[in-house]
Amino acid sequence: MTASRRRWLSGIGEHAVLEPDTWVDGAWVLSIGGAQQSHVDVGHPGEIFYEYLRRLANHLDLLREPGVPLRVLHLGAGALTLARYVHATRPGSAQVAVDSERELLAFVLDALPMPAGAALRTLAGDARAVLSAELAGQEYDAIVLDVFSGSDAPAHLTGPDFYGELAAHLAPGGAALINVGDDPPLTFAKSQLTAMESVFGFVSASAPADLFGGRYPGNMILMGTDAAWDAPRLDVLRAAGPHPAAVLSGTGLDGFRKP
Repeated sequence: MTASRRRWLSGIGEHAVLEPDTWVDGAWVLSIGGAQQSHVDVGHPGEIFYEYLRRLANHLDLLREPGVPLRVLHLGAGALTLARYVHATRPGSAQVAVDSERELLAFVLDALPMPAGAALRTLAGDARAVLSAELAGQEYDAIVLDVFSGSDAPAHLTGPDFYGELAAHLAPGGAALINVGDDPPLTFAKSQLTAMESVFGFVSASAPADLFGGRYPGNMILMGTDAAWDAPRLDVLRAAGPHPAAVLSGTGLDGFRKP
């Protein structure tokens, strides 16, 4: 078995560890400070193990016609699971990955390089600072935010002003995809839904069906766009799972919005 690899992350004072998945040959698990963060199957990048990442990938699958290259900005890099997926399913895509931990980006790419021909630019720094500096004036078909959960969320990445900055970096028809992890009663997730609805013309939420009851912890994918996804498109997204799946938008979110 391939040996695990370890790197000290000076920014947060924790070790990042890449270990072979004991169940899936050729796959790796990234942990930071002992907590699992990412799973990536470098030999089969189209196979996504984590449920919330699969939901994110499903949104990207429906954003444009199959196989059409996308411009994707990843705020939060992890093991670059989603970036590898986009390259595999949409060759020629131009991607940017931003992470606040410079050592993490170098560690992951040294241990698990991107495939030959992948157009990926990596930047180290705070997501909002990078947006307004190195990426000023850039437009993307999709912006994926995966940097926080619940009480750990940096305040400057959670308000309407920040989501407005994301919207300004989206091409027409593009989508902001936000991974929100939360615990009951999902107060933080509701606050992010409200913030996004104040910025985007259309917002949807995708999650395990029982999460919307507010009694269980979990991850919810919020999508904000300038153009509504019609019912048939949302039905395809819902059918893509993972199951049991719910995709809510508009008045369908009224029950969830209640305190």
